[in-house]
Amino acid sequence: MQTTHFWHQLHLRRTKVIVLSLLLGCVVAKSNAQGYFGLTNNSGSDDKLVSYGFFLGAHTASYQLRYSPEFLDPAQTTNTTVHSLFPKFTPGFSLGFIGIFRFHDQVNLIFTPKIGFYEYKVDVNYFDGTAANFPNSDPAASIPNLGYRTEELVNEATMVELPVVFKYRSMRFNNTRMFFVAGGSYLFNTKAREEINLDPIVTASRDFTVEAGMGFEIYFKYFKFAPEIRFSHGINNLYIPSDNTPDIKNAISSLRRKGISILLNFQ
Repeated sequence: MQTTHFWHQLHLRRTKVIVLSLLLGCVVAKSNAQGYFGLTNNSGSDDKLVSYGFFLGAHTASYQLRYSPEFLDPAQTTNTTVHSLFPKFTPGFSLGFIGIFRFHDQVNLIFTPKIGFYEYKVDVNYFDGTAANFPNSDPAASIPNLGYRTEELVNEATMVELPVVFKYRSMRFNNTRMFFVAGGSYLFNTKAREEINLDPIVTASRDFTVEAGMGFEIYFKYFKFAPEIRFSHGINNLYIPSDNTPDIKNAISSLRRKGISILLNFQ
């Protein structure tokens, strides 16, 4: 008597096996989609007129520097010590609270007061007064002041920031949404004017910035997690020439803040 092998039986009933496998896969996929981040969030926070949260942030910030016309004029001899200035991006962090006012399911007004800890670094290259001789050239034909030394100037600042942005969100898809934000912020330095005047580069204590960014809302069982990237750019010219040292006083015409932040929002 011929023995019927298992693989032969499977081959004969392959259509039923495929259909049952697809049905089982759909059930599992649906179950995972509903509970991938725990359980679907049905707390109704999106329907509240006012809701709250908090956030942690990391950023990198720098000055946008513009040279003065006097510094760029080769005929100007008032400043012969500074070769160039280069602002550098420097990391920092911030933390704050979130206040959300709901206009519509997809449009919110967000107020995020925060404390930010910043360092603004500028490399200043000074002529060191040494002469440079080129190979196979007459030593008498050396070019003075070609060499230079670099000094790093660091402004430390603890800023209170009051950003107000509009937030546009996509329709919710399972447990996620995409969003965009745009708005502005008022910020001020917590240091007294006397302390700011002791900084290597003296700047104004108050500023306004424009801000824009994007991110995702991810719904968990009891809260929403919304990672976000945000760009900011200062509006005001922070530079105060009269309060700065003579060597850089006439080298700079304007300084403005700029930065990139990664925010981890919990709502």
